Amino acid sequence: MAHDLRAGALAAESRIRSFVRETPLEHSPVLSERTGARVFVKLENLQHTGSFKVRGAFNKLLTLDALTRARGVVAASTGNHGAAVAYAMGVLGVAGLIFVPETASPSKLASIKRLGGDVRVLGAESAATEIGARKYAEEHAMTYVSPYNDADVVNGQATIGVEILRQEPQIDAMYASLGGGGLIGGTGGYAKAVKPDVTVAAVSPRNSEAMMASIAAGRIVETQHLPTLSDATAGGVEPGAITFDLCRDVVDRFLDVDEDAIRAALRLFIDAHHQLIEGAAAVAIAGLLADPAAAGRSVAVVICGGNIGADRLKAAL
Repeated sequence: MAHDLRAGALAAESRIRSFVRETPLEHSPVLSERTGARVFVKLENLQHTGSFKVRGAFNKLLTLDALTRARGVVAASTGNHGAAVAYAMGVLGVAGLIFVPETASPSKLASIKRLGGDVRVLGAESAATEIGARKYAEEHAMTYVSPYNDADVVNGQATIGVEILRQEPQIDAMYASLGGGGLIGGTGGYAKAVKPDVTVAAVSPRNSEAMMASIAAGRIVETQHLPTLSDATAGGVEPGAITFDLCRDVVDRFLDVDEDAIRAALRLFIDAHHQLIEGAAAVAIAGLLADPAAAGRSVAVVICGGNIGADRLKAAL
């Protein structure tokens, strides 16, 4: 799997290069001081559509032949993936639908619509939305673009790992938030394939940690989902998700953080770096801050996105 991911990530990097930004990997004095580590932040909040998701979206759409593209695509999303697929569809001239759960953030829905996405509300939370969207795609002979349960999407996200190790080859630990597992599975999987001694840490919000609970149980399980500032990682994991095995094999340590820690990390980053980030990005920072094992390491934290609405930001601050 690691070997396939290495090849897949490098192919994806070449394929999507002209469509996505190579985002900065910036040294963070404040996080370095707080942790005793040499901390760098990978600023995917500066990516097109404000999140890393365009990498997987473009890689998936660019692997489809002309006839398949012409039939259209279907995506399921809490927001960022939907915006990414809508953006990629617009750039590549592909038609399709974006299904969202009832709990999706209004600001993220507005973003999808601004990008030209045809939005349909379906399901109480993300796992139900994914199942319904996949069924719709099958019934209408369209291509389903999963937010994480797709090798081409994971390979696209893995290009973050390609960039990190090119920008700072000394990195020996990575932290990223954990939802469906495509980000940490792809990024960490590529890093492990190239540098097996890299430590990969996946961080979940305590209020919604489906993948973490599933890994602990040895199978994908249903879990309780409470409200969380990290809406981009909230919700269940699709049955049979390829990212389950990937996360189990790649992630060295699973960490979880509470809402107070997420809010504190969000405020700290905004104060220190003067950039807007969303709750899911703050989850990764909170995990790093709570982890004594980070001390002395060269750490990359994936700042996965910056899409946060004014009301949610106000409540968090």
